[in-house]
Amino acid sequence: MKHSTFQIRRATPADATGILDCLRAAFGEYQRHYTEGAYLDTVLTPESVQTRLSRSTVFVALDTMQQVVGTVSCSQADAQEGHIRGMAVRPEWQGAGVSAQLLQRVESELRNKKCSRVSLDTTEPLRRAMRFYERNGYQQSGKVADFFGMRLIEYIKNV
Repeated sequence: MKHSTFQIRRATPADATGILDCLRAAFGEYQRHYTEGAYLDTVLTPESVQTRLSRSTVFVALDTMQQVVGTVSCSQADAQEGHIRGMAVRPEWQGAGVSAQLLQRVESELRNKKCSRVSLDTTEPLRRAMRFYERNGYQQSGKVADFFGMRLIEYIKNV
């Protein structure tokens, strides 16, 4: 079932449980493809979500009942580069435009911080996410890192 009414705002510590629920819902179907460490770093824990909220700018998409249906975070890697991570949309909201609006919001945030380039990383099981990023102007940089025993593929975009 696709919905269409949602809003995006900066997350607060009070959103932590909703963010955790959203991440687990979005990545649950991929858990079997992840190493344990990679999965926990992706879906976070009550402690690591608080760390992310304190160190990054986190956005949430909320439905009319103020439930978190999507999330994304960003931080400034250096003077010119911003980094996006933790993009997730609950399965029942996928296809409703949430991810596109979250991506626009986070890119705008990084442009406001004077970033001219944005990077993000994804794993091989997330083929749909890769196609989404490519449709939105991201290209593989050729950089591949180890992510708890999985290949982590970097994407970049000039903004």
